[in-house]
Amino acid sequence: MLREFSLQSLFMGLLTAFVGFASSFAIVLHGLTGVGATEAQAASGLMVLSVATGLCAIVLSIATRLPVSIAWSTPGAALLASSGAVEGGFNTAVGGFLICGVLIILAGLWKPLGRAVAAIPAPLANAMLAGVLIGLCFAPVKAVGFNPLFGLPIVLAWVIVGSINRLFAVPAALLAFALVLTFGVDMPADAMARISATLVPHVEWVHPNFTIAGLVSIALPLFIVTMASQNIPGIAVLKVNGYEPKPGPLFAMTGVFSVLSAPFGGHAVNLAAITAAMCAGEDAHRDPSRRYWAVIVAGVGYIIFGLLAAAVTAFVSLAPPVLIQAVAGLALIGAFSGSAMAAFKEADSREAAAVTFLVTASGVSFAGISGAFWGLMAGGLMLALARFTPLRRR
Repeated sequence: MLREFSLQSLFMGLLTAFVGFASSFAIVLHGLTGVGATEAQAASGLMVLSVATGLCAIVLSIATRLPVSIAWSTPGAALLASSGAVEGGFNTAVGGFLICGVLIILAGLWKPLGRAVAAIPAPLANAMLAGVLIGLCFAPVKAVGFNPLFGLPIVLAWVIVGSINRLFAVPAALLAFALVLTFGVDMPADAMARISATLVPHVEWVHPNFTIAGLVSIALPLFIVTMASQNIPGIAVLKVNGYEPKPGPLFAMTGVFSVLSAPFGGHAVNLAAITAAMCAGEDAHRDPSRRYWAVIVAGVGYIIFGLLAAAVTAFVSLAPPVLIQAVAGLALIGAFSGSAMAAFKEADSREAAAVTFLVTASGVSFAGISGAFWGLMAGGLMLALARFTPLRRR
């Protein structure tokens, strides 16, 4: 293995870890607090997710000698942010995280469940994801309206750097956020002391609470979004780059790490989609058999970032919430545009996708169950009726 290590893989691995963490940790924090986590619980969740992501990537890449990139579920975190607190608070959400992890394991080990997930109509899955994301994508505009001196630098950094290199657009917005927070926001006198006190890693155990509302509002939508938006595309990225992995064991292993991280606040670990292309492509190494080292390096980077998660959370908490939401929203614009385009691409399913999108985006819950689930059910009913009616006419 050591003979296959290269400086090219080292650079790409470090870049992958930085981009993966910096571009979406704000979404994770916003999602966890959205379902009732305290600042300490959100920091714990971010830390265990980052460490679990790194360890899972290292284990799978060494075991398979393939560049199997791992990430936390960014669409899942956005789902949590839009769902809001469920009855029973964060304990119920953690129960949902655990169930989701078990379902991911089953999807990997039990083929009928994996096929059932793959059979969910892509337009409806994408419409649900677009409905989940749209609320967060409003945040950059709201931040500018809240205070142009704070919001505009973040948005302009994203626009200008993104026009040059899309890969660094969100890290640039994050840097602008840090500068605005440091020089523009009045911080408490003990701010640095509070941040320094969090440099020592600390995890928070959250006792899971299992309820029907947690299953339907958290576990099932999180499972569907994670599988449809992360795990399945992650396999596709590997195949596009010439690799032929067995999906089942990879899904199951991400489910195991999801279960392990859930009691400490982590929502889901899965195959990476965007950063997977960085490690699986020629930029990681010209020799495809040596690219797995980029993922190993990225895994080490995620672990290091995870150990600093509490300090990052303490720093972010000093800012008005709308500013970190703006960074999260900017990070999700690409995902929103892609999912919206995929949702409304086919004319036959366009109306059903629109119903799914609108019900999900409304944020309205019924019987304690979030709009994401009802959106998928409503769209599925519309799609079934549309296919049933022509049969009756015949």
